[in-house]
Amino acid sequence: MQQGNSDSSTPPKKSKKPKYSRFTQQELPACKPILTPGWVITSFVAVGIIFIPIGIASLFASEQVVEIVDHYDLECLPPEYLSDPLTFIKNSKTNKTCSRRLTVPKPMKGPVYVYYQLDNFYQNHRRYVKSRSDKQLRSKAAEANTKTCAPEATIGTGDPIVPCGLIAWSLFNDTYGFSLKNKVLPVSKKDIAWKSDQEKKFGSDVYPKNFQSGSLIGGAKLNASIPLSQQEDLIVWMRTAALPTFRKLYGKIEADFEANDIITVVIENNYNTYSFGGKKKLVLSTTSWIGGKNDFLGIAYLCVGGLCLFLAITFILLYVIKPRPLGDPSYLSWNRNPAGQLS
Repeated sequence: MQQGNSDSSTPPKKSKKPKYSRFTQQELPACKPILTPGWVITSFVAVGIIFIPIGIASLFASEQVVEIVDHYDLECLPPEYLSDPLTFIKNSKTNKTCSRRLTVPKPMKGPVYVYYQLDNFYQNHRRYVKSRSDKQLRSKAAEANTKTCAPEATIGTGDPIVPCGLIAWSLFNDTYGFSLKNKVLPVSKKDIAWKSDQEKKFGSDVYPKNFQSGSLIGGAKLNASIPLSQQEDLIVWMRTAALPTFRKLYGKIEADFEANDIITVVIENNYNTYSFGGKKKLVLSTTSWIGGKNDFLGIAYLCVGGLCLFLAITFILLYVIKPRPLGDPSYLSWNRNPAGQLS
């Protein structure tokens, strides 16, 4: 009897069996559509009918955009510096002014957007992207928060640089002046940056301090009397590009151009792209309902729509020529080859 009492007091063995629930056992109500040939063919046809017109409209809109692209970095070098552009760009005494003449190929309705394009410039480099302080950009109280800004964090006395970091330090500093028929064309820099960046990422109480005051100047200087939230060139530059070839908005020209008009551009060729094999281009462009010139979007829609229609036609032919009853297990490969079954 004592042995029996000892057995009855033994605790039950713990089970590894999970607790039952309809969720873990996948027994909840669910939509389980049956992909019949009719549904598949109809879906492909619908996608093709929708995507192809969108692709055609996108390509047509892209073709309406007029662009003028001028690759000027080599053209603006004096002949004696063609073999040694670094000496030219680093010498503060050389004349960096360059005049270019651009011919308008088609009528351009204003506003005409002015972009600068850089090639072989990797703004997505990990060290470059991290070299900034978002807290410092937002608030004057975080002025000393420069620990993520190396090597452009502080000056020799230990005072913080505002804005700090490599991104701000390398701010693009080429300038463009436009004229048509001896009449100056003003370039507006209002509303070239995202409103969300101006209002949330750059503080109205943050002013440039100790910026570009070191021995090695990276790019443009900033007006110390204007808060960062109003320095739209800086805001545009600080939104880093994902690819090594990119365009950034320089300004807008509120004027219309006729075909064959000659636009004179006076360029200050200051930005050093020669040291890393980069290229600089000036771009004048109109816009359409899809934005700037973008053939890829229309081509992508046409390819997807065309592929869907091709698959729909293929499935229709297979369904007509060699139909298969829905849910018939005799069409399974292992049922059609009894000799290959295991005994």
